[in-house]
Amino acid sequence: MASCGVVGAGAWGTALALAAARAGHQVTLWARDSALVAAMRANRVNDRSLPGVALPDAIEPTADLSAAARCEVVLLVVPAQALRGVGAALAALAPPGTPAVICAKGIERATGLLMSEVAAECLPEQPAAILSGPSFAQDVARGLPTAVTLAAHDGALAARLAGDLASPGFRLYHTTDMRGVEIGGAAKNVLAIACGVAAGRDLGASANAALVARGFAELGRFARAYGARAETLMGLSGLGDLVLTCASPQSRNFAFGHALGRGGDVGATLARGPLAEGAHTAPVLVEMARARGVDMPIASAVADILAGRVGVGGAIEALLARPTRAEV
Repeated sequence: MASCGVVGAGAWGTALALAAARAGHQVTLWARDSALVAAMRANRVNDRSLPGVALPDAIEPTADLSAAARCEVVLLVVPAQALRGVGAALAALAPPGTPAVICAKGIERATGLLMSEVAAECLPEQPAAILSGPSFAQDVARGLPTAVTLAAHDGALAARLAGDLASPGFRLYHTTDMRGVEIGGAAKNVLAIACGVAAGRDLGASANAALVARGFAELGRFARAYGARAETLMGLSGLGDLVLTCASPQSRNFAFGHALGRGGDVGATLARGPLAEGAHTAPVLVEMARARGVDMPIASAVADILAGRVGVGGAIEALLARPTRAEV
């Protein structure tokens, strides 16, 4: 692979463009906003999303989606709820067979479809892959050691893409369990909101550990009900991503939950803060869990808080009042 298109110039998209450039590729970084593109070209930095990190000459910012579509592989780094629209536009421009690596973590709220299922509908001619794992944009952008998972149904494609995108500071493992990788990435965002709420309420480190452990049990039950492999859940895209996201204010979802725990209004906090994908994922995750008879009390509490059905205090009391049971 010589060329890599990155569709989406937010913090994560810019960080992945930097990682691809370090791996030796010419990178086309697409942004919808032509003013942002002009600023990146002039200043060689994305001050809007990733200030302080210089863009090397190997990264070419553009507002022309067809330029990214002509690359040998395309990373789709747009919000989960925007994937369908951007993917459809890309499908009209990309040559058939161009791999599309989905880097969004979520579930499409309108349909209840996972990201690979959305890609199958809007990018039918592009073999899809999923990239997920414990990774903050700042760490990847600075070249700090990071390991993630890349999944594709075609094992040879997954291995090739993982090798092509790897660099000394950015290690990729590969798997064919797309379902496990994408469920881990989507569900952990919801659980991170719960941990943020607990931190905002000053409930302590013990409460956070309990939420992470019991949240992981919920994630596991849900993922197995939808066909994921147990070993994937124990890996980077499952447990690894959950631990990172549920313990750091660098996580947008944790920070969003923290603001709610401090008494913030749901709508106002969403409007003024950076995108918290878990807020969109929570209601559909709970609906999907109920459809398969999966018990997810922590995720359900988050969904109830977001919908205004219960306050933060009431949700905490309800969780603490659940009957004693065997740990499974």
